[in-house]
Amino acid sequence: MDLTTRSATASDVATIYNFLCELEEETFDFELFQHIFTRNLQNPDCHYFLAFDGSLCVGYASVHAQWLLHHCGKVGEIQEMFVIADYRSKGVGSLLIEQLKAVSERENFKILEVTANKKRLDTHRFYERQGLERTHFKFVKKLK
Repeated sequence: MDLTTRSATASDVATIYNFLCELEEETFDFELFQHIFTRNLQNPDCHYFLAFDGSLCVGYASVHAQWLLHHCGKVGEIQEMFVIADYRSKGVGSLLIEQLKAVSERENFKILEVTANKKRLDTHRFYERQGLERTHFKFVKKLK
């Protein structure tokens, strides 16, 4: 394998769209997705990365930073992370996490956090192996 990463660009929207539809087991409105993606690319607090094996895109991860009062500083939240099935447990996720950690260090985040669906037990173990700890519960109320 020849694994590399790079920041996402506007031309990556379809790839990321397909990854996230698979991750969430849902088909999103592509036009709305593209609008949000394009908007977020302009936001210096949103960072999107793709992983490649040669020319094949095999993974994606994002982190969004925000200034939080209860941390008295900048916090990075991993928003999405996806690795195609054939590349799981082969170092792709770890490589993407290293990119997110590099952003965290460069931008002096107080913490790097992630929320993972409670049914994704393999994902929970992955994040724990990456040094993230289970510290909170997340409560959600869908509004639309």
